[in-house]
This record gives sequence, structure tokens and C-alpha cells, in this order.
Amino acid sequence: MATTHLRHQLHLHGAKIRHLTLAALAGLLLPLSAQAQKKSFSKASRGSNGAVKSVTVNNLPGYDDRWLHLGMYVAPNFSRYKIERAKGFENELSANSVVSPGFSVGFLGDFRLGSYGALNLAPGVSFLTRRIEFKPYGYRQNTDTHPNDPAEIEDQEIGSTQVDFPILFKLKSERRRNSRVYLIAGVKPSFNIGGRRKDPEVNLLRAGSSDVALEYGVGMDLFYPFFKFSPELRFSHGLTNLYVPGTDVYSRNLRSLRSNTVTLYLNIWSGR
Repeated sequence: MATTHLRHQLHLHGAKIRHLTLAALAGLLLPLSAQAQKKSFSKASRGSNGAVKSVTVNNLPGYDDRWLHLGMYVAPNFSRYKIERAKGFENELSANSVVSPGFSVGFLGDFRLGSYGALNLAPGVSFLTRRIEFKPYGYRQNTDTHPNDPAEIEDQEIGSTQVDFPILFKLKSERRRNSRVYLIAGVKPSFNIGGRRKDPEVNLLRAGSSDVALEYGVGMDLFYPFFKFSPELRFSHGLTNLYVPGTDVYSRNLRSLRSNTVTLYLNIWSGR
């Protein structure tokens, strides 16, 4: 009777009791659910008999909410020059740019721009050796007019150590569990800080000390418990003519050198 009296005093009838009960449960469960999501997102895969086969956990929850991410990269690359021949020398030599391997290392900084964008800065150092293959057609040494011309034609190499300052915009897809893909594009100014001229016979050609390249590529973010790994394939096309005029037979045969590079970036991002 006391219970019935209390219900009448508080005007608690069937519908109100259900509504208040649901509200109380929601008030208790929502904070617990939010706390569980903050710690980890997981999904169990079960077999036909109901047994758990595997559990997939979302690594680094809340990672994309941070405004700055830091990391480092190592990057093997393959580079060559896009060359243009000088007019009037086509019957003297042939010139063919050869793809040559190189290597880059550097640091990474990603500044968050909304849910799907980021400004990417990746200063680093690149070690490059680009080779141009020359073959004689009607070449003959003439020491009277060109005393520095070699007796035999050799392939030429231009080795350089350069500092890179890429400024790139990244467009990211929706994250699916522990992976997502992204597109990246921007410009890369570069400055030569040292040339490697080991052999005077094969290092007669010279190149400019600064370049600006257009870059674009595609990559994938892979989330692990303590870090993020992002393999990325990027293409670079130099906009600057790096040709430096010279009196040797190789320089006389060219009028333009522009860099072309394909780089595989292996990016490692801190999970903190």
C-alpha cells in the first residue's frame, strides 16, 4: 500500500516509469561507453559455432584529433635528367639520360586541416648521382679549337648532396579500422650543399645549385599500437633548367637539364 501511495503522490504511472528508467540507464551507460571507446575500439570475428576467431582493435584512438604529428622518413629514390639537345651538335654525339639510384632522409611534420586535410612539411637531405650516357657519332678531338676536349667520349655523372624543403597538401580518406589512403601534392624547393666530383673525366658536366620541383603522389596510413607507418610513392618534376654552360664537348651538346625523380617514402610517425 505504501508503494502504491508513493506512486500516486509522485504521479508515477506505467509510461512515466518506463521513460525515467530508460533515462537513468542512458545516463549510466553513455559515460561508460564513451570511456570504453576512448581506450580502444574492437571487433570480434566469430565462426559458425559462435567461437571467437580473431579480435580487431582500432590502434591509436583519437590520433586524428591532434593538430600536430611528428615523424621521420627514409626514402630510396630513382632519378634522372630530362635533357634537351643543343642544335647543330646532333651528328657529333648522342646523349641519353640514365635512371640512377639515390637516397633521402629527413623529418616530418603534419598540421591538421579539418577532418580530411593536412599541411605536410618534410625537410630532409638527398644524396643523388644522375648519369648521362654519351656515345660518339662523328666526334673527333680538335685540340686547336677546343683544347679541353677529351680523346675519348665518357659517360658523365653529376653527383650532389641537396637539402629539400617540401611543402605539401595531403587529402585523406575516411579511416577504416587501422588503415586509410591519401593523396599528396605540392612543391619542393631544393638547394645543393655539396657536389661530388671524384673523376675529372666523368664529372665535366655541372648543374645549378637550386631547384623547384612539382610533386604529387599517393600513400597509405597503417596504424599500429605505438606508431603509424605510411609508405608513400611520390613523383617529382623539376621546373628549373639546371644546365650550366661550359666549353667542354658534353656541355656544348646540351641546352637544358631538368630533374625527374620517383621516390618511395617510408614514413614513421610517433604515436604520442
